[in-house]
Amino acid sequence: MTATNVATADPADLQAGAGPATAIATQGLTKRYGSRAAVDDLSIRVPSGVVAGFVGLNGAGKTTTIRMLLGLITPSAGTAEVLGQPISRPSAYLHQVGAMIEGPAFYPTLSARANLDVLAVLGGHPRARIDQLLEQVGLADRAGDRYGSYSLGMKQRLGIAAALLPEPALLVLDEPANGLDPAGILEVRDLLRGLADQGTTVFVSSHLLAEVEQISDWLVMIDHGRLLYDGPIDQIIERQQAELMVATEQPGELGTVARLAAEAGHPSTANGHLLRIQAPASFAATLNRQAMAQGVTLVELRHEQPSLEETFLSMTTQTEVQ
Repeated sequence: MTATNVATADPADLQAGAGPATAIATQGLTKRYGSRAAVDDLSIRVPSGVVAGFVGLNGAGKTTTIRMLLGLITPSAGTAEVLGQPISRPSAYLHQVGAMIEGPAFYPTLSARANLDVLAVLGGHPRARIDQLLEQVGLADRAGDRYGSYSLGMKQRLGIAAALLPEPALLVLDEPANGLDPAGILEVRDLLRGLADQGTTVFVSSHLLAEVEQISDWLVMIDHGRLLYDGPIDQIIERQQAELMVATEQPGELGTVARLAAEAGHPSTANGHLLRIQAPASFAATLNRQAMAQGVTLVELRHEQPSLEETFLSMTTQTEVQ
């Protein structure tokens, strides 16, 4: 299996004061369990002030990576820094990190406000912020209700509120949209985007690739513990081959369009009544003129850029083949 590393961390980025402001940087980070590498030679750099999506299939190594970054488990090899501090000294940075990993845990018989009050006292955080945080995550009107009566989506939002108690410079969230309805997902999206706009770095692990595409401006993609991509999310999508979707007035004329595309160096595949041509948007006008010259009428001609989900599936399929 071969991984393609794009915009990965430079070793110099792990040195204090070098390069742009960096929230998370790893170099060769590895975690082995016996002969199995859960995380394998991972080198990434996440700039400060972005919403960074962290994606990969189940078992790809996302949670293991996060646990190493939070000082919960020790790497087998490699180095990493969080907010400029080595992960070998988690006490130097954890007071600036808010995290919700593998679902929030609260006292079921206490209210949301009481749960946050307990966490604030234990963590030494300002209790005065509790009502503000409940308002921020949309739970102000249910603040006095028992946690055990909450829906899964409400529990997720309370978990985010708890992660925000320390006013973190870095917010690490594992599947924050889990269990949320579309309105709730939109609320969380706006919340996280607003936090990043205020300077908080948000590192979001999620399997909802469409949502990651909506909210993120940075992307870290891993597969089987190895890095596939680390960089701006728009760049990875732009790198994928765009397609022209073509339909003709007479279905039997698709062959003529396929021939015209092939003569121009653009391969195509038929998908029912549509022809998918691997070509940029600039080829559309040329194809339309050539089809008309051949007496072929195009009733549909549109340009499509692959989604993040399609890009992800394409890249993970390639690594499996290799």
